[in-house]
Amino acid sequence: MIALVEPALRAVPTPETAPRRQTYITIRGLTKRFGGSALYENLDLDLPQGRVTSIFGPNGCGKSTLINMIAGLTSIDAGEILFDGKTLKQTTIGYVFQNYRDALMPWKRALDNIVYPLEIARRSKAECKRRVDELIASFDVRFDLDRYPYELSGGQQQLVSIMRALAPHPEVLFLDEPFSALDYEMTLFIREKLQEVFLATGVTMLLVSHDLEDAVYLADHVLLLTKRPTRVAENVRFTAPRLRNADTLSTDYFIQTKARCLEIFQREVRK
Repeated sequence: MIALVEPALRAVPTPETAPRRQTYITIRGLTKRFGGSALYENLDLDLPQGRVTSIFGPNGCGKSTLINMIAGLTSIDAGEILFDGKTLKQTTIGYVFQNYRDALMPWKRALDNIVYPLEIARRSKAECKRRVDELIASFDVRFDLDRYPYELSGGQQQLVSIMRALAPHPEVLFLDEPFSALDYEMTLFIREKLQEVFLATGVTMLLVSHDLEDAVYLADHVLLLTKRPTRVAENVRFTAPRLRNADTLSTDYFIQTKARCLEIFQREVRK
């Protein structure tokens, strides 16, 4: 069984990084095969509650497949996934897709996209309006949500996707390479807002990233994967205080943590 543990690198504990409940998502015996070839074979994994876990690894190792299996978007061949002892159907989740253009419903206004999961949950119009107003204030939205997705910029579309994922107050938020199609200015903005959401709600986040800087910068834990058949190579903890900013990137702690992750990544790629 793989569990997230303390590495040698440490930071001074802060209220934001104080220990919380250790295990929220419990994975046992997870197996997934494609074309007779094992992608994951009998994987055991514990993911902590109220933490941001980044998933990083070689191309084709199944990073997105892993969170898609946890989120119920991809079937598993064997194993069990529980959320604090509950099934997926008993758990409220949010999901931010990499391709925001395809993720949003083009026939619905941006506002209606955000409200959609609340309508599915049969929330009242008053509840929907109150929640949308909270999200607008939280993200300091200054563009017209009565417009359709194709009338918005890429960054605005991704922001709408994030607001939609957060609308039902998820217990777990999945983010599949949310910055890959964004310019750097919007990436910085979304980074900051996701941290604010995390501090305000304590929502458990699982982030897939192909960018090591993003993976380390946002994480409490970086889950480093091997090549196929995929297993966990190592877990590296990063407990820099939040809110993190540009200064965080130049600290010795960040540089050392990123270097450690890169060392593990290169070791696995070369095998």
